[in-house]
Amino acid sequence: MKALPKYWKTALLSATGQMGDNPLFLLNYLLRLLRVGVLLGLWQVLLQGRPTGVELSLGQLLTYTLVAEIFRDQLTCRTELQQSLWEGSVGAYFLRPMSVFGQFAARMGGEWLFGFAFFSLPLALAAPLLGVEPMPAGGRAALLFPLSLGLAIAVGLALELFFGALVVYLEHNVYNAYRLRDAMVVLLSGALIPLELLPWDLGRFIGWLPFAATASAPLRIYVGSGEPGPLLILQAFWAVISWLLALWFWRLNRERLVCHGG
Repeated sequence: MKALPKYWKTALLSATGQMGDNPLFLLNYLLRLLRVGVLLGLWQVLLQGRPTGVELSLGQLLTYTLVAEIFRDQLTCRTELQQSLWEGSVGAYFLRPMSVFGQFAARMGGEWLFGFAFFSLPLALAAPLLGVEPMPAGGRAALLFPLSLGLAIAVGLALELFFGALVVYLEHNVYNAYRLRDAMVVLLSGALIPLELLPWDLGRFIGWLPFAATASAPLRIYVGSGEPGPLLILQAFWAVISWLLALWFWRLNRERLVCHGG
């Protein structure tokens, strides 16, 4: 608890430094807006008047896509650990009186504050202009979505730490480790394509994996296409298991870390 002000200050520094550190941040947000517009248009063209699946209507699918983009940063949980390991600047994090990964998480939280103010909130307000209903599917969904989103962030952070340890284990083969993660996230998380729409009933199997707990579960609760109880229980299970595995793997490999240039 005594360290919380330090992490909060780190988050604020990260939030206020976004414009200076990344002068192309506006272009990034415009590309994200273009992406969500294209996805919404594609769903409407391809599925208008057609059944989308047993549990997901076209209206729910459009809301699912919009909310997935609004909370994209939280559903992906990407820190600067990858870049820091590659540059060698991770060494400086070990010299500060704070948790190494906690510092990365705090910086990520600051980026979230900036992104929520300059992209997520405006996109949510513009939802009616895009022909999308942005509200959750009822009061229960509105109450349970924040809990599910918190569990999704917990699982996502654990996966980020695990893949950071994997980079160290692979002797800084950063791109291979994170390409593997990115490929798995796109296919298995449900952040881009709802798992219910996958062929051959693959979504039911993939829904049991930890990646689905990072995106599919909270989004399904939000749009009302899944039963919240089992989804939350599975998320809590993966939050515990993934953190135990990530912490063990990080402690096992942190002594192998060699930094150059930082």
